[in-house]
Parts: sequence; structure tokens; C-alpha cells
Amino acid sequence: MTARAAAILGCDGPRLTPDERRFFADAQPWGFILFARNIQTPDQVVRLTSGLRDAVGRDVPVLIDQEGGRVQRMTPPHWRQWLPPLDQTERAGADAARAMELRYRIIASELLAIGIDVNCAPCLDVARPDTHAVLRNRCYGDDPQTVTTVGRAAARGLMAGGVLPVMKHMPGHGRALVDSHLSLPVVSEPLDVLQSVDFAPFAALSDLPMAMSAHVVFEAIDPDNPATTSPDVISLIRQTLAYDGLLMSDDLSMEALSGGPGDRAAASRAAGCDMVLHCNGHMDEMQQVVAAAGVLDGQAVRRAEAALSARTKPDSIDIADAEAELETLLGGKVHG
Repeated sequence: MTARAAAILGCDGPRLTPDERRFFADAQPWGFILFARNIQTPDQVVRLTSGLRDAVGRDVPVLIDQEGGRVQRMTPPHWRQWLPPLDQTERAGADAARAMELRYRIIASELLAIGIDVNCAPCLDVARPDTHAVLRNRCYGDDPQTVTTVGRAAARGLMAGGVLPVMKHMPGHGRALVDSHLSLPVVSEPLDVLQSVDFAPFAALSDLPMAMSAHVVFEAIDPDNPATTSPDVISLIRQTLAYDGLLMSDDLSMEALSGGPGDRAAASRAAGCDMVLHCNGHMDEMQQVVAAAGVLDGQAVRRAEAALSARTKPDSIDIADAEAELETLLGGKVHG
């Protein structure tokens, strides 16, 4: 079997360039991720996802962030515009879990139709009044039980639709007061508080096949390194939270991390991430990331194979009926 690079990569635009095709064929990344820059029309995305798989010669997973609200790469007129997750949860009230399951079952149908089979959701971060605005309305609630219940429902909807979920941002990003795309959040709460609140949804959903790390420093565990590059935090994820699924880094392009792309990839892998995520599609950075990340080995191979084996065919559902039920639960407001 050809060695797989321990990396998930982006591409630059709506169609593969010859240079990208050659690079991906040689590098053999484990998967790909798409962003708004890659999305134009359904037919175009089908050609792109097919081209990515053709380039590496296998049924490689293709990821996207289609949470709804501010973070959704597929938008009207070809796809539905969704309410921010926190807004939907608050609107649905006692029916929040069922509403979120329906939402993500419908999203799964949109994704699978264009060749995307992994969605970077649910977001299991527990919202707080001071959670940074870049994250807050992407959350499902402000207490761990609500987040756990609604997050489980979101994952259930995706998997019923044949799409793998990726829970994020492990072990918890809700206390971040700055945007990790731009700077490094530091959380100073004691470990017992973190475990009982922020980490609890991830422990409860530790059976999910894939997770994404948080670019957040937890001073009570490791005051020097964000979770993504902290052996101590990743040990806690594996041991205390009992997570044995595939753990990927959050995007290495984010400025919460220090050093160049290769440094970030090497540090993430050394800390215990099974693979790294690099999203911006810049060829020079991808080359550094692939070289530094190395190939899948050891337990990462087992976890990656287990994640892919969790992909199933979608169940039978009438999407119009699902949307009608969701509209009823939300009092007539389904989309943003």
C-alpha cells in the first residue's frame, strides 16, 4: 500500500491545476478540505471532488466546514443558508436536539450529492457570555449537557446521511477570548472546572470517529503550548477523555501557532496529533507541511482506517418532509 501523508490539504481554486494534480499524486495526502474559494456550482464541485480522488487514485475523504450560520462554505443560490447554530438551538427550545438532527441530515444530503463525505461539525465548545464573537454563535449552548445532547444529535444526523462528523475544538475552545485565527488564546481556569464544563461534551462523545484540536493554551495542563502542539493536552485527550478516534490538528495556517508551516506540522505530530490540517492551498506551504508531517504510522493508521470504515450509505429520507418538520419545530424559520 502506498504510504499516506499524515495531512489533509486544501487546493487553491475551483478546479485543480496541473501542478496541484502532480503534487497530490506524489504526496498522497490522507484527505482534502474545501473552502468557499473552491465552491461555485454543484456540477463544478462534483468535478473537483472527483478530480481530487482521481489525483490520488483512491476514495479519499473530502472535508468541508458546513456548520451553518457564519461558517458555511456552500451558500445560496445553490444551497440552503442556515441560521447560526446557537440561534437555532435557542429558537427550538425543548426541541433543540431534534431540530439539529434534522438540520444536519439535510446538510448531509447536500454534501454527499457533490462528493463531500466529511463535515467538520459538531462544534462542542461550551459558549460563555465572553466567548469571542468568532466562535460564540457557532456553539450549541452555554451548558455542557445541552451541548452534549445537541452535539450528539448533530452527529447522528450527519452519519445517517452518510457523512462523517468531526467534533471540534478538542478539548474545548469556549473560554477563548481572542480569535485563534489571529492570535493565541490562553485559558487560566483550574483543571477541575475545565473537566466538568468545557471538556465534558468531548468526553461524552468520545466514540465519534474524528476530532479536531483547539489552538488554545490551557495553563493548568501546559502553560507553554496550545493543545495542538502539547503532548500533555493530547495525553489528557487520550487518557482522561478516553478519546481513541482520529485526532487532526486545527488549520496550521492560523496565527495562533508559532513557526513556519513545517515547524507547526512537525510539532503537531510530535505532540500526538494523528494528522495535520492545512487549508489555504498555497503550494509552497503544502510542500513544507507534507515533508514535516511524515506518513501515517503506528496507531494513526488504525485510527484513520477505523474512521473511514465508519462511512456508511445514507438512510432513506424524504428531505422535503424533514425540512417541513424542521420548519414546524422552529416556528416557520428554517434558514437565515
